[in-house]
Formats: sequence, structure tokens, C-alpha cells
Amino acid sequence: MNDVPDRGWRGSADLWLDAAHALLLEGGVEAVKVAPLAARLNLSRTSFYHHFADRDALLAALIARWQSQNTANLVARCEAYAETIAEAVLNVFDCWIDVRLFDSAMDFAIRNWALTAPDLADLLQQTDQVRLTALSALFRRFGYDEAQADTRARVIYLTQVGYISMRSAESLEVRLKRIPAYVMAFTGTAATDQEMARFTARHL
Repeated sequence: MNDVPDRGWRGSADLWLDAAHALLLEGGVEAVKVAPLAARLNLSRTSFYHHFADRDALLAALIARWQSQNTANLVARCEAYAETIAEAVLNVFDCWIDVRLFDSAMDFAIRNWALTAPDLADLLQQTDQVRLTALSALFRRFGYDEAQADTRARVIYLTQVGYISMRSAESLEVRLKRIPAYVMAFTGTAATDQEMARFTARHL
């Protein structure tokens, strides 16, 4: 039992949520419990209930954070302005490099969690479809027919899911060197030097 006295400072909802996020990545959903969170933050357990009704409410907030960060940002990058299909795909690739746009570790943790949580598994399936739909729309915007758009969207998305599931680690330098070949493989066209220069400048 956490014996830290409640001296008035209860943290904030975001502080508790950040700590829960860290525990989820470190040990899975079973690690996300009130007592370990309170110990990590050096706050009383009663402080937790000032922000969340119970553990289930905290878990729901974690899922909401995952959706609002990863899925919303991926869809936004699919819809971002681009003059060519190569530039449009590079916009999406921002998500694979910038953790502020897309938290791959969080996606991995959610997929593991969903293995034992049927409701979350259903939500994950719906979320994957939302992301695939956005990617497919990106290709249709540049004149690819329905079958091509759907297939290319799946190739991009399933490749990245593979990276996440395998916990593949690449340095930024290695990833950037591979980007032009990925653009060619996914779109059938090459990114221009100017497009690659703009993309690289965003991430260096």
C-alpha cells in the first residue's frame, strides 16, 4: 500500500496518464495499476482518484490518447497538401520518423493488449480500416484506380505494421537512406531531389 501522504498536490490527469503510458510500454497493460503509478509519481493513491474514477477510466484514456495521436495524425498526413504522389507518401512517412506524430511503441503495446481484450481487438480492427481507407484515398487522389489504391495502401501500412511488430530498430541515417527506394516501391515513381531535400530537412 502506498504510504505517501496526500499533502494537497495531486499531480494532473496528464501526469498520471504519462506515467501510465510509460508503464504500458514497459510491462504491458497488466503493469498499469494504481499503486505502481502512485509509487512512480511519489503521490498518494487517493490522488489518482481525483483525476480518474477508476483503473478502467485510466485505460480508456490511454486508448483515447493512442487514437488521437497515432490515427488522427496518420489520417492528417494522408490528407496533407502534396503536388505529387511521391510528396504525398513522404508526408505519410513523417509519421514513421517523428514519434510526436506516431508513437510506434504505443501501437505495439495496443496490439499486444488487444490479444486478450476482445473489445479493444474490435476497435483495433476498425482503426486499421480507418488508416487503410485514408491511405487508399491518398492514392486515388493521384489517379490510381480502386484496386491499385487499395493494394498500395496495404503494402505501405502492412510494411509499417511489420516494422512495429518486429520492433525493428533503424538509425535515422539508415531510415533516411532507404526512403527514396521505399517511395519508388510503394508508388512506382521516384521522389525528386527537391522533394527528398524538403523531407530530410524536416527530420534533421
